[in-house]
Amino acid sequence: MTMKFTEDHEWVLLDGDVATVGITDFAQQQLGDVVFVEVPEAGTQVDTGGEAGVVESVKAASEVYAPFAGEIIEGNAALADDPTLVNSDPEGNGWFFKIKPADPSDLDGLMDAEAYKTHVEGLG
Repeated sequence: MTMKFTEDHEWVLLDGDVATVGITDFAQQQLGDVVFVEVPEAGTQVDTGGEAGVVESVKAASEVYAPFAGEIIEGNAALADDPTLVNSDPEGNGWFFKIKPADPSDLDGLMDAEAYKTHVEGLG
């Protein structure tokens, strides 16, 4: 399984025909201490770049975007009870949702780890 990344700082991990999506370590560092997370409900249809969730921190509130069109399979209910998982394990247990891509080839347009690292370095 290969992790891919979006310019909006989401990570995507495809396992079979379902992708897990969360925010990157860089994004959670920019946000600071996360205090609230809203994840989408199973069965929700999302479009590429559409709002799929919300994350709020002591510094700011931000949307979490769908990296591609598809159907939400599951939202991470654990984040409602413990939003700090986004800070402690952003690219693991702090995932936001699982989505079944409408067109799996959409993942081809996402960045690999090296391209994402270059993207983040260019923001400084």
